[in-house]
Amino acid sequence: MVEGLARFFSSLRTRPGILARAALGTPAPDDAELADALARRLEAELRSDGSVGGAALPTAWRVHELLDLGRAPGHPRVQRALDWLFERQGRPGAFGDGCDRARHAHRACEHWVRGFFAPAPPGERLAPITLPNGKAFRAEPAARFALSCLALRAAIRAGGATRAVVVLHLESLRDLAEGWSDWNGYYAPDTIVAGLHALALGGPRYAGAVEALVSLVLSHQRVHGLWLNADPFATVEALSATGLADARTVVRRAVRELLERQRPDGSFGATAREERALIVLRGAVWAGA
Repeated sequence: MVEGLARFFSSLRTRPGILARAALGTPAPDDAELADALARRLEAELRSDGSVGGAALPTAWRVHELLDLGRAPGHPRVQRALDWLFERQGRPGAFGDGCDRARHAHRACEHWVRGFFAPAPPGERLAPITLPNGKAFRAEPAARFALSCLALRAAIRAGGATRAVVVLHLESLRDLAEGWSDWNGYYAPDTIVAGLHALALGGPRYAGAVEALVSLVLSHQRVHGLWLNADPFATVEALSATGLADARTVVRRAVRELLERQRPDGSFGATAREERALIVLRGAVWAGA
């Protein structure tokens, strides 16, 4: 089970391989040098404007990748990519842009939502998108919401948690979360999970919202440990980010079920093969599964 994951990652010369070995306490002798080489390769792909191909998803993920590989939050390449993202914050095309009666009633309009990143102009089709953890968002509003949460997490991890626009985004998420009592309501479970993951990085100011969302996820965990209409890998990843004792219990149950579905090679399928295996490994180590 976890042993299978250890074997899976033991010789991978990739970012997930490095992170997995670190989580297990078994780093390879040259992992530090490998991390630097991988980071340099990723930095070389950044355009002069700081983006990866002028697209929001790979640019936001590139910030995460570089931080994972040991680049400091103030590193020039990290900052350049982050600045490109900040230029798109609050622009037309962000989740919540515009208003109608239905969206206003569900607080999904510009009167309630502020500080979100605009991953694409309003008239440009973004969905479907697949996040690095393998979760696909096929509805346009959900895709823009989830991508903005990924960018928000990048901004927080890169040291931007106190920036006014970041605080605005977090406060909007917290206000939205106050209405997330229906697991299968206007906001789909995977959208709720994306919001939880971002709020979990926001600090003590958002602890109450995080605790309430963990309770919501816990209340909808099924007997076998997973969830109806929610991606189990994304959910485990978000719960693990909270650090809460209640979340640890939920993750332990989910990871044990996922490990039962593990393939002989240690993976969980072809989708986001290394990322999903890393999520399960980290969850298992953290929760003591």
